[in-house]
Amino acid sequence: MTISRRRLLQFGGVAAFAAGAGTIARPARAAISAITKRVVLANLHTGEDLDVEFFRDRAYVPQAMQQIEHILRDFRTGDLHPIDPRLMDYLHNLAFTAGVDPAFSVISGYRSPATNAALRARSRGVARHSLHMQGRAIDVRLAGVGCADLATKALALRCGGVGYYRTSDFVHLDTGAYRTWRG
Repeated sequence: MTISRRRLLQFGGVAAFAAGAGTIARPARAAISAITKRVVLANLHTGEDLDVEFFRDRAYVPQAMQQIEHILRDFRTGDLHPIDPRLMDYLHNLAFTAGVDPAFSVISGYRSPATNAALRARSRGVARHSLHMQGRAIDVRLAGVGCADLATKALALRCGGVGYYRTSDFVHLDTGAYRTWRG
């Protein structure tokens, strides 16, 4: 069951009121456990798409996380790496904040150390210890939201790293320490 943004906001008001009164009613607890999270990923390099519910019943869905790992693999080498579930939370929350469907175009997900080294040799903008190599970073665009606006919304969340690449038209997001830059 997916909860609409309006319904979630209504629920938040009820839950805040109940918490302020010193109790949380049983229906509120049931609604919390029913919250699901989904993300839509379109890998621009492989042409693959994925629309998956990655969080359900208070837990990450292992099969969904495996599908996410596959679509975010290093497209140059085919190498797979576990993806930090918090990165998917970040995407989901960012789309929610923007008021749009969580439909992301993926420029880069996981990068193998070999790919990262090759990219670093060609560009000064690639970090030696990139969080892409740990499955903790992604370069994206969000359908219906300009990249400048996406970067601004990501900065307001203060969830991790945010890099805005205006010329290339994408935003880097990661689950590392909060920091920001422009590429």
